[in-house]
Amino acid sequence: MKKKILLVLLFAIIKVEAQSSAFSAIDSLFEKGRYKFALKELEKVKEPSFLSNYKTAIIYESIDNYSKTAQFLEKALTFKDDYKSKLKLAKAYQRLKKAKKSIKIYEEILSRDSLNLVLKYQLGKLYLASKKGDNAIQTFKYLINKDSLNANYSYQLGIAYALKNDRDRMINSFLDTYEKDSTHLKSIVRLASSFNKLKEKDSTQIFVDKGLELNELEVTLNKLKINQLYRDKKYTEAITYLIKLDTIVKDDTYFKSMLGRTYYNIDSLDIAMKYFRKLSSIDRENFKAYTYQGHILSKQKKYMMARFRYLMATHIGKEKRDEEYYGLGTVNFGMKKPKEAIFYFDKAYQENSSNYKALYQVAKLSDDYYKDKSIGYKKYVRYLERFESIDKVITEFVKKRISEIKKDYFLRGEKLE
Repeated sequence: MKKKILLVLLFAIIKVEAQSSAFSAIDSLFEKGRYKFALKELEKVKEPSFLSNYKTAIIYESIDNYSKTAQFLEKALTFKDDYKSKLKLAKAYQRLKKAKKSIKIYEEILSRDSLNLVLKYQLGKLYLASKKGDNAIQTFKYLINKDSLNANYSYQLGIAYALKNDRDRMINSFLDTYEKDSTHLKSIVRLASSFNKLKEKDSTQIFVDKGLELNELEVTLNKLKINQLYRDKKYTEAITYLIKLDTIVKDDTYFKSMLGRTYYNIDSLDIAMKYFRKLSSIDRENFKAYTYQGHILSKQKKYMMARFRYLMATHIGKEKRDEEYYGLGTVNFGMKKPKEAIFYFDKAYQENSSNYKALYQVAKLSDDYYKDKSIGYKKYVRYLERFESIDKVITEFVKKRISEIKKDYFLRGEKLE
């Protein structure tokens, strides 16, 4: 009996030593980067175990095959309830965008170890990624209570409030982040953007400038800076920022668009045209690139070419295209085609009933073109009804023409209506 027990023990020892030797060889192959050979050796293991599945998972993790990583970690955990394997499985699920499965693992671990703040933080970010705003808020409040000096906890709480559209608490959380860490660029960007939406110019510029001191190439802050310079008509200063960013940020058409607009506003039409042509070749859906090309060509009295650009813009554009139709009206007028000009000015007004200039042009050109002055008269009356208080000069002219037309019809004994 003793001999049998001894033989069993010896067999078990030999088996374990053989496995250990095999795993050592596999580890050596993996360390040398021969992962394919290592995987083949693991496939030869006759009796799968926690270790064989875990090592297979680690190899797949190293080559970013997270589907296989998760598959073998799941198998490993059937042999052994291992903390490290669970964490790796949760991270693999995150990579595979299976947030629910990751959350379940983190919640399970934290139910046993509630003081693990690192895991709690990761869980909070997972709640954010899964749009679970209430869970995220609760988690980051807990973390702030445990470590009130950690700026990232306050920042993530701000993101959670943003998910809930709680603007005031969101801004307060970002301000709290900034107070804890004045170099926290993400919170500064959020604050600048938030104050910009609230149209608080001074607060926006404070955080824009602070952020650009930390990173002069931060894209969002540069855009906010450029937009403000553009609104303030500080075009030359805006160009300095635009050129710098345009040479670095290759995949953002904003900078080319703004360079075109800015040069257009300082009458550098050839340079503006260069940027708008680049923009239309990169972003074929950006109909405003063609609109500005039309504006430039119209200013240069190249009416046929301008007409083509405006037509392209109206064809591509899906938003209000009154600016484009107004441009077509302008070039047709320049080509001495008043009837076509009236048609396009009217289309501009139909596209955007707030475009008072378009309605005025329809009225004025109808008055000039048609012998029947009642056509222009009706348009003038409509203009007064809608836009009397908008442009003093136009309104005075419209009132004068209405009076003159009425008087003319009265003297001829004809009715206007």
